[in-house]
Amino acid sequence: MKAVVQRVSRSSVTVDGKVVGAVDRGVMVLLGVTHEDGEEQARWLAKKIAGLRIFEDAEGKMNRSLLDVGGGALVISQFTLYGDCRKGRRPSFSTAARPEIAEPLVEQFAEYLRREGVQPVESGVFGAYMQVEIHNDGPVTLILERV
Repeated sequence: MKAVVQRVSRSSVTVDGKVVGAVDRGVMVLLGVTHEDGEEQARWLAKKIAGLRIFEDAEGKMNRSLLDVGGGALVISQFTLYGDCRKGRRPSFSTAARPEIAEPLVEQFAEYLRREGVQPVESGVFGAYMQVEIHNDGPVTLILERV
């Protein structure tokens, strides 16, 4: 399981011209799922993201977590995080999990974030063409992977 985590001042996702998920201060998470992933990886990653100290304290140091600042999370399924571009010109997505495996794990990951205390947790529509608006704060962008 791989996540691109961006600290945001706000973020939203639109499907067919309608906003289906949005958060103000918090994080936007692009989440990729591979064949070997399961609930253990989803739980670990949710706990890690909820506790990451990527928000500034009174002295301007990144010492506060998503939970400390009361931030939300926008979770977007992103199978292209497992695109392999080493050969040829077209990415191979053979290591990305099939939708019937990935979709429930993405939903479980979002639920684990809620259980960690993150509110709100919003998401896109699995498998839909989505337009994601990201107001990256900092910018702060991290890549996390649980193998």
